[in-house]
Amino acid sequence: MSPATGGRGPSPAELSDRSRRVLSLLVRQYIEHGEPVSSLWLASHAGLQVSSATVRNVLARLEELGLVHQPHTSAGRVPTDIGYRVYVDMLLEAKRQQRPVQTDLEARMLQAGSVGDALSTASHELSRTLKCVSFALAPASDRTALRRIDFVSLDAHRILVVLVSTDGQVVHKVLEVSEPISPSDLAQAANYVNSEFVGQQLAAIRDAIVARLQEDRVLYDRLMARALTLASSTLEDVSPEPQLFVHGMSALLDEAGAEEGALPVTALRAVLAMIEEKHRLVLLLDEYVDGPGLTVVIGGEHTAPALRPLSLVASTAVDDGRVTTVGVLGPTRMRYSRTIAAVENATRLIGRKMADSHN
Repeated sequence: MSPATGGRGPSPAELSDRSRRVLSLLVRQYIEHGEPVSSLWLASHAGLQVSSATVRNVLARLEELGLVHQPHTSAGRVPTDIGYRVYVDMLLEAKRQQRPVQTDLEARMLQAGSVGDALSTASHELSRTLKCVSFALAPASDRTALRRIDFVSLDAHRILVVLVSTDGQVVHKVLEVSEPISPSDLAQAANYVNSEFVGQQLAAIRDAIVARLQEDRVLYDRLMARALTLASSTLEDVSPEPQLFVHGMSALLDEAGAEEGALPVTALRAVLAMIEEKHRLVLLLDEYVDGPGLTVVIGGEHTAPALRPLSLVASTAVDDGRVTTVGVLGPTRMRYSRTIAAVENATRLIGRKMADSHN
């Protein structure tokens, strides 16, 4: 029977306990070793105390349901995309009764200075531990606020303005001035802007500066006017943009070089295109993610044919209207249990970081 593609197949509840155990063991063994699993091996390792003939009957039923298939007549079985789906659904049933476990990732992410730093850390650590392409995405937000601004004298007529926003953007802009400004005056000017506007949304700061520059007291305070003008000129270059961090493409390249179950070049090209053109990944997540929580898309469930050799595991957190999504893309033969736990843990920690950023 050829591998099944698309569809979700039966729910775990529709399978007998024996079928569930055989399927779970077969999927885990195939994920670990990448080779067809024989009925003899399953009979001796499933803990069912049944003969290999009985296991063959179970496998025949699983094959009828499209959950496994036999690549060659004399070979063992391998899971289909639908088989992976039922296996993942079984994992999710068991996971609901588990509590999150503290990991090294938690310590690293809690040390991150901003939400942007936390997203970058999450993406890097997931790719390192899971050997998959990992991503962390925060869509553009009009709530981006000012973290701090600094003015640095480059020479008598040039000022470097460094603006840092709460979403992790760092903007550098060199502005020309008609007359020198001393370092002490620049420090005082930056302190004024920071004391007045830190924590406020950038759009609101722009409007406030325009209004203040028209006030009489500013007309007579040259330092205040300079501070506001420098800040205003830099704010023009800051616009909300999605933050996307992607790591681990080398892991997919390694998978493509494997002899068994190598990823096709079309899948690699599709992933590279999403990394190079961020909007493609954003569109993909918009298509699959319909709210907070976990999303798992396996093989043939992808709408894009080029992605069907891959599975996507993503988790979304929402805090005060701000949405972040963390996830991985990897071969369908991924370690789903470990991947789901790691992705959900990273999302939980980013949600905590977002909540802390409001305080």
